[in-house]
Amino acid sequence: MTLPRPSGGTRRRPAKAVALTATALAAALALTACGGTSSAQDAGGRLSVVASFYPMEFLASQIGGEHVKVTDLTAAGVEPHDLELTARQVGAVQKAGAVLYLKGLQPTVDKAVEQSHSKHVVDATAASPLVDHHLDEGGEEADGHGHEHGGPAGDPHIWLDPTRYAAVAKAVGAAFADADPAHAADYEKNTADLVTRLTALDTEFRDGLKGSGTKAFVTSHAAFGYLADHYGLEQIAINGVDPEAEPSPARLATIQQAAREHGVTTIFFESLVSPALATSVAKDLKLRTAVLDPIEGIKNGKGDYFSVMRQNLTNLRAALGATS
Repeated sequence: MTLPRPSGGTRRRPAKAVALTATALAAALALTACGGTSSAQDAGGRLSVVASFYPMEFLASQIGGEHVKVTDLTAAGVEPHDLELTARQVGAVQKAGAVLYLKGLQPTVDKAVEQSHSKHVVDATAASPLVDHHLDEGGEEADGHGHEHGGPAGDPHIWLDPTRYAAVAKAVGAAFADADPAHAADYEKNTADLVTRLTALDTEFRDGLKGSGTKAFVTSHAAFGYLADHYGLEQIAINGVDPEAEPSPARLATIQQAAREHGVTTIFFESLVSPALATSVAKDLKLRTAVLDPIEGIKNGKGDYFSVMRQNLTNLRAALGATS
């Protein structure tokens, strides 16, 4: 099999090579100093919130509602691992009333948070500790703990399990109530409403995946370990955390064998990276392709967390032959 080089998107650099430069940090400090008053609240009195990428921005918007002004550091359609902050973004993190991020996923954000003056910082990994979902054999260099050098110490995709995402939502709600006591009752209500919706989504997945002909699915990178664990499925990932890495011939042989043994019908790719690798594997095996979206960002503003998760469920049901 000849592997295509990914076209479209930016090849992800090793996390250790993505660093906040001294120049950007110095410029950010200058912006902060020149700004005078704190930006913990905007001109309209709303709590100023900085979110590192879409899953955190979605929680902030849903829970904060009209009482918050949310800035997402990762632009729509951008692969979040590739993020490099501008000096102005670093300044926004430093002065925010609340900061929401996932430690280890975006090194430039981690650096900015270390310099932040905010007393209300929510690290998603504190609310839902990470678990390793590493490859037994793969195309990426991994350390002895099963994760890529420079990456988070575990699988960061906790939001793909609605119950884990709900735990993070509760932490966000508590932080907002503490940062803005005048609207604490609204934050508590919005959090409860969101957790109820996530619980209902969890039930939809449990019911929708009953009676599946197979429990295994093949995806372009290992983003769905929490989802697979929670619903009794088996994720067969072509790549580990990096969806654009080139897997070894041995890994590809393993994928092909596993796909045949489990009666896999579909090779899944995702929306923010090139489908070339998944398409090539599917062609070799004479299988279909479809999207299984890790919801790291919403491309072209289409849908939201719930609508994309429900589309993922529809696509999984078709691929697994679910009859319920």
